Amino acid sequence: MKKRFTFLALLTVLFCGMAGPAAAMRLKDLAQIAGQRPNQLIGYGVIVGLDGTGDGAQSTTGQSLMTMLTSLGVSVPPGLNLQSRNAAAVMVTAELPAFSRPGNLIDVTVSSMSSARSLRGGTLLMTPLKAANGQVYAQAQGTVLVPGAEAASARARVTMNQQSAGRIPEGALVERNAPELEDNGEVEFNFKVADYGQMQRAQNAVERIVGQGNSTSVDARTLVVKIPKDPAQRTMTIASLMDLDVEPAKEVAKVVINARTGSVVLNQSVQLSPFAVTHGNLTIRVHATTLSASRGRVRSIRTADSVSVDPGPAGRLVQVDQGASLPQVVRALNMLGATPQDLMAILQAMKAAGALHAELEVI
Repeated sequence: MKKRFTFLALLTVLFCGMAGPAAAMRLKDLAQIAGQRPNQLIGYGVIVGLDGTGDGAQSTTGQSLMTMLTSLGVSVPPGLNLQSRNAAAVMVTAELPAFSRPGNLIDVTVSSMSSARSLRGGTLLMTPLKAANGQVYAQAQGTVLVPGAEAASARARVTMNQQSAGRIPEGALVERNAPELEDNGEVEFNFKVADYGQMQRAQNAVERIVGQGNSTSVDARTLVVKIPKDPAQRTMTIASLMDLDVEPAKEVAKVVINARTGSVVLNQSVQLSPFAVTHGNLTIRVHATTLSASRGRVRSIRTADSVSVDPGPAGRLVQVDQGASLPQVVRALNMLGATPQDLMAILQAMKAAGALHAELEVI
């Protein structure tokens, strides 16, 4: 634990030492075009060809097989109850990319929904995949690939990785065009982070290509841009807009604490005010010292912060010079062997007292 905290403290010092202006990013990395997004697909199917690892009697697999056989023109004798262990009922999920066209192939994931032990070696029968609007957009079928292995004897069984779920690479054939927005001569950019400063910089960059007055910032997240309706010019304009360099939004000061592992991660915007805190037998002080220097008639005044940790009468004093920062406090606590619970309690107390100028998020 001590070595891990030393490494975390070193990382926080390195990250906080990288202060400086944010590097410009492409517009395509900061925002996405409204309507051009993937769509979730789902379907119910049956896998056959399993080696006795399928569903048991208490499942819907037998009924599903009889319904499928009937639809294929096979006469099923009345009262026949199919309870094959070589079949399994599964849920099939996939993601339909934007601009998908009939004939495109997409990957699918199959997951057992009953008591099947393993789907290894099985074949998914033709399964329609529907979107949220109830329309069928793809048909899935193929051999399931399941990672890992399984070995069993009369009294023991060993399994590596999850055997009740697998994937079918390019296992679904797109049958319908992906939903798209109407071409009304405008394109809407939705930014991942809502920030008015970022929006203003993005709008200025966009208008250097489309001209002033051809863009409207609806709010801190949405930018509407007028573009040509001609398909060729529309494509060229969007390609130029997506490659624009825009300075991203200034990051919000934040400290993230993982309560399960004791990990502490912070960004370079975190700042501290002078404070003093005692936790158990640990005493931490952060204070500011005003220094003055004269050279001729010019006099300069600057403030130097320092951090000190006192573990008590039986411990030793650790002095941290230079500017006071949260990484220095974390490093000083790490040198004294503070536990993750001590560190989390101290950070929460610092936030409550107003000494920690950052959002504190516990996950």
